[in-house]
Amino acid sequence: MTNSNQANQMVTKVEGSTLILERVFQAPRELVFKAFSEAEHLKHWWGPKGWTLPVCNVDFRPGGTWHYCMKCEDKNQGDFYGMESWGKALYQEITSPKQIVFTDGFSDAEGNIAENMPVTLVTLDFVDVDGKTKLINTGKYASPEALQTVLDMGMIQGMSETLDNLDMHLDNLQKNS
Repeated sequence: MTNSNQANQMVTKVEGSTLILERVFQAPRELVFKAFSEAEHLKHWWGPKGWTLPVCNVDFRPGGTWHYCMKCEDKNQGDFYGMESWGKALYQEITSPKQIVFTDGFSDAEGNIAENMPVTLVTLDFVDVDGKTKLINTGKYASPEALQTVLDMGMIQGMSETLDNLDMHLDNLQKNS
């Protein structure tokens, strides 16, 4: 078995207040898009290593929301163990299976957006590349400082691990179909 992480490294670019993450998945575009649009898929892969998604409510339509809770279940992560991180996305545009545009922010359990934390305007582009899918995740922040805040929180490592989880989930789906 080849190490998909070596073949599919995440490419990261920071341009002012914009963070661009790119990665190619060995799966058809429709399947990768579906993995981002359905709670039953997101529960299996969203979040960094050692974190689960005990709450995942998706209303996948323009104007709909995705409210979720990531929880650290890995005792080896020290102070993070048992921590919950809530987030809420508001879907703005959906063009299946090509693009999803949404705002994403930190929230509380009730879905109130944390005013003191950066909100991201996320554009996910799903590009068909000979049966594989190139995901281009463009995150726009209010300022370079807001972007720096999430970078300092470990955004790059967290997204890299999250996309590793997605890669494994897509691989499992294709093996079991």
